[in-house]
Amino acid sequence: MSMPAPARILIVRLGSLGDLIHALPAVAALREAWPDAEIDWVVEQAHQELLRLVPMLARIIVLGRRTAGGWWSVTQELRTRQYDLAIDLQGLLKSAALARGSGARRVVGFDRAALREPAARVFYTEAVTVGEGRHVIEKNLALVRHLTPGHLDSGTPTRLPRFPLAKTPSPALEALRAQGVDDFAVINPGAAWPNKRWPPQLFGEVACVIRSTYGWTPVVLWGPGEQAVAQAVVAGSGGVALCAPATTLADLVAMARAAKLFLSGDTGPLHIAGATGTPIVALFGPTSPARNGPWDDRDVSISRYESCDCHYKRLCHRPATWCLGDVTVDEVTQAIARRLGAR
Repeated sequence: MSMPAPARILIVRLGSLGDLIHALPAVAALREAWPDAEIDWVVEQAHQELLRLVPMLARIIVLGRRTAGGWWSVTQELRTRQYDLAIDLQGLLKSAALARGSGARRVVGFDRAALREPAARVFYTEAVTVGEGRHVIEKNLALVRHLTPGHLDSGTPTRLPRFPLAKTPSPALEALRAQGVDDFAVINPGAAWPNKRWPPQLFGEVACVIRSTYGWTPVVLWGPGEQAVAQAVVAGSGGVALCAPATTLADLVAMARAAKLFLSGDTGPLHIAGATGTPIVALFGPTSPARNGPWDDRDVSISRYESCDCHYKRLCHRPATWCLGDVTVDEVTQAIARRLGAR
């Protein structure tokens, strides 16, 4: 469907961190198709820090209070912008309602089969069929291609997606350099879902192999409430690994760019590493790497999704046969060797 170039576009993708990263190529594609358009993004307060690193955004609109008053305030702010186009990349009732509440002339989202909450469809003026079984990034790009015929290549892109993340100074990276850490691999053992966390002791053993095989310093990331986990990885390595300094999202982007390797479960920092082009080895249990995993074919995902009985569940329902529990140190170190060989 052709349309005149919109002057103002609204992106609705409230969270989470990984999903925000997966939406960035769609925003880059919109900028490529319509270089003069103003692109705004409405996001939850907890995730606005990432969007501050996206230079092509005209405005970041923050959904702060999760109350009726908070929603009303944001909706009124959106309406003042007089959008030509609002795009819901989340597919929930709340995100679809915000897109429609913006007052945009066109409100576009996924078709029912691709929506997380199919009832969200009633809020759209148009729904785009994007197909199931595709990576989230490709679904988002398929929606943009529908809106921009003649501007972008159709079908699956042959080039890697573009992630518009600015380079900024990083006190955490500078602190590592001050300690004499030049070549390093990042290990990220944490995850919001307990079902996604591989044991710290095993991460520590892999850290020893990284150090002895490649000569790199293993640096262990940690987020809020995860410092004890990071310290357990360091202990499991016999002190070979180094606990990272406290990091902001800007620090995390800079450290990922500088790393020789990024080892992690399925969590936001993994997807940031993918956006920077860092070589990745990823551990997947209850989530699908085909849908959520690294998009560079050279990256390696160790997956137990096919044997997992708790798909997309925060907690394992069968801890005696926990899917990630049978991933071995040897399997991970061999995956690292394959990934580095591919580079």
